[in-house]
Amino acid sequence: MPTSKWPISFNKPIIIAGPCSAESENQIFETAKELKKIKQVQLFRAGIWKPRTRPGCFEGVGVAGLPWLQRVKNELKIPVTTEVANANHVEECLKHDIDVLWIGARTTVSPFAVQEIAEALKGVDIPIMVKNPINADLALWLGALERFEKVGITKIAALHRGFHTYEKSHYRNPPWWRIPIELKRRFPDMPLICDPSHISGNRELIPRVSQKALDLDFHGLMIEVHPDPKNALSDNAQQLTPKALAQLLNDLNLKDSISPNDSFDQTLNGLRAKIDILDQEILVQLKLRLEIVKEIGSLKSKNQVTALQVQRFKELMDKRERQAFDLGLSSEFARELYQLIHNESVKVQTEQAKSDSNNASENQSKNTLN
Repeated sequence: MPTSKWPISFNKPIIIAGPCSAESENQIFETAKELKKIKQVQLFRAGIWKPRTRPGCFEGVGVAGLPWLQRVKNELKIPVTTEVANANHVEECLKHDIDVLWIGARTTVSPFAVQEIAEALKGVDIPIMVKNPINADLALWLGALERFEKVGITKIAALHRGFHTYEKSHYRNPPWWRIPIELKRRFPDMPLICDPSHISGNRELIPRVSQKALDLDFHGLMIEVHPDPKNALSDNAQQLTPKALAQLLNDLNLKDSISPNDSFDQTLNGLRAKIDILDQEILVQLKLRLEIVKEIGSLKSKNQVTALQVQRFKELMDKRERQAFDLGLSSEFARELYQLIHNESVKVQTEQAKSDSNNASENQSKNTLN
């Protein structure tokens, strides 16, 4: 049976690397041999079963590839990991002594599938890594992590691979960093690993995303590596060569959460105090804004006008983005901020309209009785 301990050291950064898919024994072993030369690589990854969006794509070699991972583990002394999507996958991986299992984004989105895998792991405390669901739903991600905790899994890591969106983006799966940051806030002791390959969808963006993740104090990276990326059977645009991975790791600017500089804490605390004052002012202004929103809600309610005004929303967003740009701020940041503010405004207006309606009904009842 697999070990119940993490087969990797948690000295940052943890590097997990290997091809998106296992394609042949030679491809797996030759890739692993090259990665063995890179001392930072602690865990070899390869997809055996590949859940694809549409049929007809390469869906992995299946069970036939598990002995290839065993060979990497036994001959090269590199721990191995692969993705599982159902109880049968779990059973086969346990038979083949796989060190770590990971749950993919398409599986995390289904509580039924996650529960099936969790039940299959009862009594087997193998390390598990759980990717975020494809949609930006923190509750689903947390729920999946909790399901494994409830069956006795004690070695759990969260894998951030970005989120699917219909909006145009230069990322394959925009990272929306606030979501993994919130997960980290709730579970500060849980390892959080970034998958820059799936976030980027493009090997040119991987260094930038990798550095961003480490700047945000992620524990490590899972990066797809293939000896001949252009001819890979899956996700060829987002895989690096072993040589490119070595260069990326060499170029990373590694930082720590503390500084040996004696004056650092004093200066930092002074700057944070200024931020605290500004944040208080922002909250006061937001409260004043929502008081006006309530008045608008009452006015709309009395005149039988809907809370959501699509054209006004579009005009507001366009204007705020231009204003942010003129101030040297990110238009994307302004858009996300005002999306949240607008959502809350619509909610407040709707609640105000309901309150006004209830008050009107009560007054009418009193007048009728009188």
